[in-house]
Amino acid sequence: MILKNLNYPLDFKFKITTLSSDFNITDRHGNYVAYVREKMFKLKEDVIVFNDESKSQELFRIKADRWLDFNASYSMTDLSTHKNLGRLARKGMRSIWKSQYDIIDGNEKIKFQINEDNAWIKIWDSFVGEIPIIGMFTGYFLNPSYTVKDASGKEYFKLKKMPSLIGRRFQLDRLIDIDDEDESLVILSFLMMVLLERERG
Repeated sequence: MILKNLNYPLDFKFKITTLSSDFNITDRHGNYVAYVREKMFKLKEDVIVFNDESKSQELFRIKADRWLDFNASYSMTDLSTHKNLGRLARKGMRSIWKSQYDIIDGNEKIKFQINEDNAWIKIWDSFVGEIPIIGMFTGYFLNPSYTVKDASGKEYFKLKKMPSLIGRRFQLDRLIDIDDEDESLVILSFLMMVLLERERG
């Protein structure tokens, strides 16, 4: 199963009516791309990607290799073929300052890297978020963005946290064309990263 012929930008929108970390991915026309659910009460992240909110077809599964998320790795499997697509690797202590992840393909080659664009947003979010009342509104004005680059520094995708109070909404845009399999790997990496970063802003 390869995600292709997608109409960007894609919207990642969390549901606020469920206890679990569920969110929809829709294209620019509002059509479903996927429905993402993180299994509850798991010590290690375990995420299933469905075709839509009906959950009639499981497309992908993402599982963490360890409980603590410093230097954790998140493997991605195509459930239709049971093929290992690759994994997302969090960059340990550097993520405290500025979020950074490696996107590694099924052959264990680092294909891309996700970098947070502005580390100061994370710092201000942590600081302002502790201020009574004002901290409730950081989601409107402290919104991080992330860029996917290859080893040469060429930019392929950009993900932005969109202003919101209660809901969590991210928007993903493709900057240049990319191979379909690599595109699926990047999108799966971003949806896992969103689950890890969702509490900010």
